[in-house]
Amino acid sequence: MIDNQERHLRQAARENRERLAVAHRDVVMEEQAKEALDIRQNMARLKELRLVKEAQEARTEISKANQSARPKPKKRFR
Repeated sequence: MIDNQERHLRQAARENRERLAVAHRDVVMEEQAKEALDIRQNMARLKELRLVKEAQEARTEISKANQSARPKPKKRFR
């Protein structure tokens, strides 16, 4: 009889652990999905910042290339 009660308690404990594991797994999956979304959003933000910086650097290079190498000589009075 004690063996039967012990078996029943162990089975109840196992079922309880399994039930909690399923509930915990759902919470963990939601947390991981949110974390993955946050990471993707941050990567997109950083990519946008990088592209803006590269575009600004390209504009600066083009601007420097368009400038003459020597300053124009000053016109002198005749």
